[in-house]
Amino acid sequence: MTPQEFFADDELALAVFERVQAIAGAVADVQVRVGKSQVALRRRTGFAYLWRPGQYLAHPQADVVLSIALGRHDRSPRFKQVVRPSARHWMHHLEVRSLDEIDDDVAAWIREAAARAG
Repeated sequence: MTPQEFFADDELALAVFERVQAIAGAVADVQVRVGKSQVALRRRTGFAYLWRPGQYLAHPQADVVLSIALGRHDRSPRFKQVVRPSARHWMHHLEVRSLDEIDDDVAAWIREAAARAG
């Protein structure tokens, strides 16, 4: 399955994926992996994931969630949730309701995550 097929019924999610991929691709070579529940951007390790909360929640508050793996806890209030799945990784979950939300701050987090995943 391709990202276009995964996000076929959601124009916003596809546009967010394309913007995130372009930002990350400007940093380094990026691989895209499509699974049953998400689209992952990877280098040596995964660093950004896009998923649709509507697959899991009856009343999602956003069409798409961008999860960014950083090596630190960024305390931006923009993140819906931040979790620490391992000692070296903090996963930051950003609900996206508009393409405009993928702004300079988000681009900086994506570039940081992509550089770190190398």
